[in-house]
Amino acid sequence: MVTVRYWAAARSAAGCVEETFPATTVAELVETISARHNMARIMKACSLLIDGVAASADQPNQAITDGSGVDVLPPFAGG
Repeated sequence: MVTVRYWAAARSAAGCVEETFPATTVAELVETISARHNMARIMKACSLLIDGVAASADQPNQAITDGSGVDVLPPFAGG
């Protein structure tokens, strides 16, 4: 299981602060979140941190280890 924490607008869209999902890859996790919360459009703009390290959108098959924490970060305004 992977613990997913939502921030800012992603939190509002998901309707919760945190939840857990079974996922072994970035693509699998994004697909699950997108389907569960109807967040496909939002997930395309979000950044993901896996255990504090940026996940690359160019590597959808990047592995996620059981017990990992994933932060879903929408774009933030400011400088």
